[in-house]
Amino acid sequence: MTAPTLDAEPACHGSSALSSGLAAQPDPTVRAERRAFGDIAPETWDALAARTPWSTPFASWAFHRAWWDAYGDNAHQETLVIVPSGAAAGSEPIAIVPLMHRHEVEATDALTHTRMRHGAEFELTPVPSTAKAIFFGASYHADYATILADPGQLPAVASAVAAYLAGPDCGDWDVVDLRRLRCGDPAADALAAALGAVEMANDWTLNVEREDVCPVVRLPADADLDGYLATLDKKERHEIRRKVRRAQAVGEVRLEDVPEPLAGLEDFIDLHQKRWGDEGLFPPTAGGDQSRVFFRRLFELFGSAGPLRLTFLTVGGRRIAAGIHFQTADTVLYYNAGVDPEARDLSPGVVMVHAYLERALGEGKRRLDFLRGDESYKYDWGALDEPIQRLLVRRKV
Repeated sequence: MTAPTLDAEPACHGSSALSSGLAAQPDPTVRAERRAFGDIAPETWDALAARTPWSTPFASWAFHRAWWDAYGDNAHQETLVIVPSGAAAGSEPIAIVPLMHRHEVEATDALTHTRMRHGAEFELTPVPSTAKAIFFGASYHADYATILADPGQLPAVASAVAAYLAGPDCGDWDVVDLRRLRCGDPAADALAAALGAVEMANDWTLNVEREDVCPVVRLPADADLDGYLATLDKKERHEIRRKVRRAQAVGEVRLEDVPEPLAGLEDFIDLHQKRWGDEGLFPPTAGGDQSRVFFRRLFELFGSAGPLRLTFLTVGGRRIAAGIHFQTADTVLYYNAGVDPEARDLSPGVVMVHAYLERALGEGKRRLDFLRGDESYKYDWGALDEPIQRLLVRRKV
């Protein structure tokens, strides 16, 4: 396995497959086959996701369906299913590896470029924009990625993926650029081991490096908001309370869920654009139009009973901020937001996170995940970095 480049950050500390040189052996009992996303039943996809401990809403069928509906014209499917070696074509999979062909993880041309995150960029091994690249499906818009499989199957599954990439059925590629893998996810270790085991035989170069960080607030059990704020730096705690009191002096502060998110989506987009303009997700371009389709399809597909929520922060009945988040049994994933710049004197971003924290603690959540990006405001709330890593395979030319 090739060491990370001099500029790239190390991936994850203490990862057994990455640090010990563990070599996966080919597993003859399973094989990988390409299957169109539309040929995989939603219930099959989500049943495997439910058996995957490191699965998040980003791994769900609905998230990937929404992505393909919005961005399918800019990518080509390379979804793999893993089946027993002797199984007939089209058999029920024991694992799914969502992959796609795309020249860039996110388009950089003026027509289709949008911006999802605003933190600092990590130094990564560069890949030419002209390279024929394989990424995890929905990579840019998904903050986490993984293999959908029972953990006990991962070594065999990863071995089948490596064999497929080295074989004639995969087609031509220059790089395999697998991003959004969390430290601790056994899928990352299994892939690194399997790819490393065949690296030299195939004249590949494998790099494992830190891609980004996800700052996460870890919430203590049985704590209320005041108890949590008491754990923060005194200066930050004082500033948060001062800003919240100033908003409360204007009127009642409420974090309101929208029961019919599609009806409120345009209002969210308006607040997002007021904050970010052409540096956001919805500029007046083809890329902005795709973002609108993506978010609309997310809410249509997840439905009112799903993990996706749209909320508005109101002060005295006035909407000054909006947030889109996912929630699981123990985590709130803070996905995107918008604020009214004309309400900056009310500190809408601070007041909204304060309200999110209060609700999360009241519901017994243990984590508020700010997702990718090291924007400074996240650390004001006591967030700690959880790295995500990248596995990059390059064919030598």
